[in-house]
Amino acid sequence: MAEMPETSKKQFQVDVFAITRLIPEGRVSSYGAIAASIGSSGAARRVGWVLSGSFGTTPPVPAHRVVNRLGLLTGRMHFPENMPMENLLRAEGVEVEGNRVVNFDALHWDPIVECEFD
Repeated sequence: MAEMPETSKKQFQVDVFAITRLIPEGRVSSYGAIAASIGSSGAARRVGWVLSGSFGTTPPVPAHRVVNRLGLLTGRMHFPENMPMENLLRAEGVEVEGNRVVNFDALHWDPIVECEFD
C-alpha cells in the first residue's frame, strides 16, 4: 500500500474527528461507516488508528462511540485506564455485554444515512 501524503493524512484525521463528533450520545457508529462517509471505503482500520490518538483532543472526540461492524469494542485496549470504553458507553445508556454493544443494529448511527452532505 502506498504511503499517504502528510496533507492527506492530516485531512483524513480532521474528517474522522469531525464525523465522530457528530455521533449522538447513546448511539454508536462503526469504523467502516465513518470511513465510507468521508469517501474512504475500505479504510476502517485507518479510522481506528486515528481514533486511538484522539484522547485529550479539544474539542473532545467521543471515540468510545465507535465500534466494529459487529458492535464489538475492538478498540477498548487503546483507552486510558481511567476511562474504559465500556464505562463511557454505559454512562450514556448503551448496554454492553461481553465487550459487545447490546442491540447494536438499533443503536448504529450511519453518517451517510443520518447526515446531509453537500
